[in-house]
Amino acid sequence: MNLYVAKKMIAILLVFGLLLGGCQTASMPETRMSANSDEPAEVPALPPGEKLASSFNDTRLPNMIGLAQNEALQLFIQEETAEIAVIHKQSGQIWRSNPEERNLDTLAAGINKDLLSSQAKLSFYNSLGQNSSVNSYTDSVAHQQISYEALPNGVRVNYQFGSNESSIEDLPVKISKERFEQKLLAALDKAGQRALKVGYAEDKDEGIYVRIDKAMQGLQLTRALKAFETAGYTPEDLQLDNAEHGIKQEKSGPRMFMLSIEYGLDDEALVVRVPASGIHFPEQYPINSISVLDYFGAGAADDEGSLFVPDGSGALIHFNNGKVQYPAYQQDVYGPDLTMKLREVDSTEEKARMPVFGLIRKGGAFLGIIEEGAATAVVNADISGKLNSYNNVYPSFYVVNKSDVTLQASDMVRTLPKFQKKPTVSDFVVRYAFAGAEQASYSGLASLYRDYLIRTDGLPAKQTAEGEKGIPFYLKLVGSMTTKKHLLGIPYESNEALTTFDEAQQILSELQEKHVSNIQVRYAGWFNGGLLHRLPDSIKVDGAVGGRKGMQAFSDYAREAGIGFYPDVAVLNVHAKNGFKPSTEASRTLTQEPAVLYPMDPARQRRDRDRQPAYILSPNLLGNVTEDMLKALKPYEAGGLSLRDLAEQLNSDMNPKKLLDRTGAQAAVTEALKQINQQGIPVVAEGGNSYALPYVTGLTDAPMSSSRFKLEDEEIPFFQLVVHGGISYTGAAYNLSTYTDARQYVLKLVEYGASPYFTWFNAPNHVVKETDYDDLYAAHYEQWIDLAAEMYEEVNEATRPFAGLNMVAHEKLAEGVFQTTYENGGFALVNYNDFPVQAAGRTVEAKSYVTGGEQL
Repeated sequence: MNLYVAKKMIAILLVFGLLLGGCQTASMPETRMSANSDEPAEVPALPPGEKLASSFNDTRLPNMIGLAQNEALQLFIQEETAEIAVIHKQSGQIWRSNPEERNLDTLAAGINKDLLSSQAKLSFYNSLGQNSSVNSYTDSVAHQQISYEALPNGVRVNYQFGSNESSIEDLPVKISKERFEQKLLAALDKAGQRALKVGYAEDKDEGIYVRIDKAMQGLQLTRALKAFETAGYTPEDLQLDNAEHGIKQEKSGPRMFMLSIEYGLDDEALVVRVPASGIHFPEQYPINSISVLDYFGAGAADDEGSLFVPDGSGALIHFNNGKVQYPAYQQDVYGPDLTMKLREVDSTEEKARMPVFGLIRKGGAFLGIIEEGAATAVVNADISGKLNSYNNVYPSFYVVNKSDVTLQASDMVRTLPKFQKKPTVSDFVVRYAFAGAEQASYSGLASLYRDYLIRTDGLPAKQTAEGEKGIPFYLKLVGSMTTKKHLLGIPYESNEALTTFDEAQQILSELQEKHVSNIQVRYAGWFNGGLLHRLPDSIKVDGAVGGRKGMQAFSDYAREAGIGFYPDVAVLNVHAKNGFKPSTEASRTLTQEPAVLYPMDPARQRRDRDRQPAYILSPNLLGNVTEDMLKALKPYEAGGLSLRDLAEQLNSDMNPKKLLDRTGAQAAVTEALKQINQQGIPVVAEGGNSYALPYVTGLTDAPMSSSRFKLEDEEIPFFQLVVHGGISYTGAAYNLSTYTDARQYVLKLVEYGASPYFTWFNAPNHVVKETDYDDLYAAHYEQWIDLAAEMYEEVNEATRPFAGLNMVAHEKLAEGVFQTTYENGGFALVNYNDFPVQAAGRTVEAKSYVTGGEQL
């Protein structure tokens, strides 16, 4: 890039005063912002580079050269198009970054045709907050703006999107007569003067020269640009002339983006990395998101196969399913960031707990594991028949988020964009693990992921078989709630008991009398003001439930009775009581308001802003709060801990003074979980985001279904296939769930290898009516205890032989008939139908199951 062009680009940026932080101006912004740097980065123009050396070839890939290989894989590249291919040696399967016969696709046209040849797509904002995109084929490869660097086990591809060439917008629309003649004409020869006089017309009344855009085309534009350069016209001159005549120009597209993708072989996987150091963009065009290898392994319209997506427990989208009227699948990994996306309307959507996706086809499959940047990742999938003839699944990553600020003055309302101050600080890394025909199923992909987590310490040590102890029975007891009362007309808050420690002991004694064993109790609403307690940086047991002495007595009872006791704590969602300062301790949204979460109104299915909200704790404070909490808990010797939100939510802090994006928030949450784990405290947690799995012994409210989006065809127990044997788990509490048929619930527990779970309190149901706790509308224990005991007896009898064992396979044998298989050869055949079925050589009665094969 020559100095003249570089200066011009600086000047253009000065004209646009809207920066990543919002409506601010900068004294001298640089050309591009680097996604991994606090400072703007000046990046040189990409060198053309030398040809890559070919190490080997394959007749099936005649236009590609071999770059790297190991015992399992071979990596190839096509230098003209930057597309890659991987050969899985064991199966002979070829996996391509772009469809081989994409040029024959009669459905795709225009930009949709180009996208089939792209390896990356960048979505970006302009200064008005409007979204546009560029892709690596249309805006880079087609202009030969790529270069390569050899890596030890692969290659780095450097893309330049857009152009840094001068254009008509580098020339002033208006310029004073004096400056035109003295600054420009006087410095040029006759040819240069003629070029400018053709392109500019004098307005004698105004004493200016005006640009003639119709004349500034083709060769004439080139001559005019050359004349301005020869005369020494600089970006500062352009800014001066535009400002003098009130001209504010908006560019219609970016000057230049840069992006690198690294491909490398690592054992039996292809590792694809987008380094943050290689992401550069003009400051007035922040990148919103980057998608990578959108069509890797894509299935054609005549192929058979399925796309695997991590929706809830997992789901399959079958190739070419004809559901072209439904939207594409798109889901944030780890659920929404509550500082960014707060749903005002209730949703039954499950969360994507695991950062994975995959594709299964005849003869082979791949599993994509998002290793870095998962907290900002989105998994996308779609079928053929819409924009093109291919079925594809791929990840994208948020780089800079945007919100809107509404300004109102008198009768005018204006909305301005507000951008994240700094880009996401993370590389984006996806590991593609390949399977041959024998593992080309969702069970095979789950096995790949389980093995990966074990290798990388992503799962706890394998549980021992439960034996006579039985499977866990999970129970959440609600201790107390805060209610509003009045004394002499003066309102005050009172802590009202729902289940005292003495009453809790009585409930558990009744359960044990009914032969329920291995009880794991989450006791919620026991300290700092009840269920919606204040920040747990200090601990005071509520007197309403029995105080400290009551808790100690209950803890002793649970220990002697062999009952797991897990006092429940919410860390990330804080109710502003006694000292919590939302202005300094809550996360900030992009509009710099404290991030707040209002409860749902169950009647209207909307958030109720008249009720007490919870603030989102800044992840910057999480380490200190966790340390204080652990110190405060020590004297109580509870023996366990229940985490309500630490394994369930992931929220950033957009405070520009201490910005922590979602990848930083994940690091903070993981560190907090490590702090707890280092104390040797057994943990039962809600949810089960993948990064939390190494630190928990049990999960409640784990995903037991998918969201059942219209595009999906099957829900699968991928989550269960991964974690069974390492972590015991259950879904939502039966008495507060959407289940209306207890039989269906039992069958699901048997099929998915899960435990029964209930949420109870001792008080009558009506005490929570018209309070902030009316979602506990059916939690009085007496109406459920007999059913719970019956459920536990049946499920325990069916699944106890499989406790502590890996779940190795799950298969749909017929409509409503499923088989789950464990590592010891044991299996469970479940029939949801209203009639008996013959399956796997056995008769399974209506709404029943058969187990067998286990090595007892």
